[in-house]
Amino acid sequence: MTITITPTESAGVSRRMQISVPADTVASYEEKAARKYATQARIPGFRPGKAPAAMVRKRYAAEVRQEAIELAMNDAFREAVEREGLKLAAQPHVHDLKAEPGQPLEFELHCEVRPELALEKLEGFTVTRRDSIVTDDLIEEQIEKIREQKADWAPVEDKPAPGDMVTVMLSTADADGSLPEGKEYRLVLGGGQAIAGIEELIMETAPGGTTERQVRWPEDFPDESQRGSTKLVRVVLTDVKRKSLPALDDAFARELGDFDTVQILRDAVRTDMGEHSKREADAEVRGQIIDQIVEANPFDVPKAWVMQLVDGYMQMYGVPEAEKQRFTQEFIPMAERQVRRDLIIDTIAERESLTASASAVDARIEELAKARNVDPGQVYAQLQKSGRLQEIERELTEDRVFGWLLEKNPVTTA
Repeated sequence: MTITITPTESAGVSRRMQISVPADTVASYEEKAARKYATQARIPGFRPGKAPAAMVRKRYAAEVRQEAIELAMNDAFREAVEREGLKLAAQPHVHDLKAEPGQPLEFELHCEVRPELALEKLEGFTVTRRDSIVTDDLIEEQIEKIREQKADWAPVEDKPAPGDMVTVMLSTADADGSLPEGKEYRLVLGGGQAIAGIEELIMETAPGGTTERQVRWPEDFPDESQRGSTKLVRVVLTDVKRKSLPALDDAFARELGDFDTVQILRDAVRTDMGEHSKREADAEVRGQIIDQIVEANPFDVPKAWVMQLVDGYMQMYGVPEAEKQRFTQEFIPMAERQVRRDLIIDTIAERESLTASASAVDARIEELAKARNVDPGQVYAQLQKSGRLQEIERELTEDRVFGWLLEKNPVTTA
């Protein structure tokens, strides 16, 4: 195809080029489009496909012209990408289209290309691993959280105290000072679900009782219009429930699972917390080395890839339409970091031949099958059906890449 390509921008991963298709070439595309319409056109008085070409072109002039422009643009785009040797990161965009009859077809093509990473510096970084020891205090704290989750709530006749769960009918005076009908709320006192003044009012009220008085809103209240204001508040306390923690004994341990004693439960919690702490420490080490590689080897990333990641997370989290703009602005830096991380891992894996092999994936599947006491073929089929085989390969590849990096950048313990 005879076209003229004039690059207008080549910065980072962004490419812009002015493309011009000669008028006679555009005319040949019109002829091609007209012949296509001639074989399909239905014109009264003629059998399908038998109407004169001149009549078809006159009757479907706009359609023929539009199809010719689209065909010419698509072929010109492919020719430009091939001629310029571009490795596109996403579908390009056309701007400033000029398509006057009898004139050359002209447009500017905006596109992003896949970044090529040099990664000249991959050694000499400072990597520190935090101490991941699980203390007895942390274990007891975790066990207390488990007891909290298993707690019973029993009704009491006392005035409520911090930590109690209350059901109240709450009324706040309108602008004219009148108290509307109350709305029911269920609160755990001391949890920050209500402002301090209202919680104090609730704790002055006995179950079944009513209390009302002026309450001052705090100066840091989220709604600026209400900060420091004083309003009449009425509280009708319906009921009070107090939390009762289960005894920390062997019976409690057995209730949670295959733990015959509290000590066995503590040992299991220590193991789980240790593994979790190790995973977190590993992730922090990997994050440190990636950040230093990015700083030492700066490179641009395609905006299209970043926005694709942002859109994926918005769908996963079910972000409502009204929050999408705020979410996008907050998440873009995280998405850019993730794209850079993936590119670095892919580049090193390819350069150093560290990509996980099929046999390594099979070995990992056998490990998973053994842990579940099922047939490896069953695990393979499940992973294949859910599209997670690639995740296994990716995980193994990342392990090999970070293993290679940490051989070159020793880790010190904080």
